Amino acid sequence: MTLKLMAVGKTDDKQLEALTDRFVNRLKHYIKFEIDFLADIKNVKNLSEAQQKEKEGQLLLAKVANTDFLVLLDERGKSFSSEAFADYLQQRMNSGVKNLIFVIGGPYGFSEAVYERSNAKISLSAMTFSHQMIRLFVVEQLYRGFTILRNEPYHHG
Repeated sequence: MTLKLMAVGKTDDKQLEALTDRFVNRLKHYIKFEIDFLADIKNVKNLSEAQQKEKEGQLLLAKVANTDFLVLLDERGKSFSSEAFADYLQQRMNSGVKNLIFVIGGPYGFSEAVYERSNAKISLSAMTFSHQMIRLFVVEQLYRGFTILRNEPYHHG
């Protein structure tokens, strides 16, 4: 299985980027992992929120295959403890999913088409975080999940 993280826009905070890269490199010891940053929409000032979500959704869906398992990071999604999230990852791997894709939407969330295509929604917190911070949190939780599955000490460290 390949794990992917898709996100709209690049990270412009070098410290967050360095921390995220640290966990990406650790995660690659357990599973094939990729990050795909979708280009920022041009002339966004001339678009309504709905138009921006629609354009971002089109970019995202163009990169998703019918067989991909798409998980939206969404405030209305299911919450997990780290242990339960590790079990969720194991269940996805056992199900024969080829590509498990976690998606961080743009500043206004996801288009209706993206919600319709998604297979699941997960909430990392009821709080709101910057999209750049969420990238770090997702990659760290994926790494933590694999250390839990392998009974390694990171989770309790």
